[in-house]
Amino acid sequence: MERILERYERYSYAERQLKEPDPDSPASWTLEHAKLKARMEVLQRNQRHYMGEDLDTLSMKELQNLEHQLDDSLKHIRRRKNQLMNESISELQKKDKALQEQNNFLAKKIKEREKEAAAAMEQQQNHNLNSSGYDNMGMGSFNNSNEMYRVEKEGAAAAAAAVTQHQNQFSNPVMPTWMLHS
Repeated sequence: MERILERYERYSYAERQLKEPDPDSPASWTLEHAKLKARMEVLQRNQRHYMGEDLDTLSMKELQNLEHQLDDSLKHIRRRKNQLMNESISELQKKDKALQEQNNFLAKKIKEREKEAAAAMEQQQNHNLNSSGYDNMGMGSFNNSNEMYRVEKEGAAAAAAAVTQHQNQFSNPVMPTWMLHS
């Protein structure tokens, strides 16, 4: 139907060009108005058909053509939707990878700081042992080597316990620390 109207408009337009020398005449405006009004009615009717309205007047062939047009439109819509979804997935995968890299970097940083803290704690305890040895012994040496071994062993055990406690705080984010050390 639409094609027939378009052909009619083309032929009538070509005829008018041969017959009408003045395009600004009121007759040409009237004809142009009628042409645009008919075109608008066709477009509105097609829109109603695409919306599933006023289908009673259509023949079987027109219904099949309408169905084919809608199927083609739906394919284009789905193709575009899938393209957008794939682009979105790709972008999210890039963000995921960046976050994983950042997480790995922060985990390394935490381990380095834990090692630094353990080394500092051990150094502090060694300093405390040495200073308490100087205070208690006067000259900074132990009279008994077994006593020295016991103090070093207790200091190392305390440092290991502190490091373990620090690691437990970060290794189990689900359970609070007060539940870990009961």
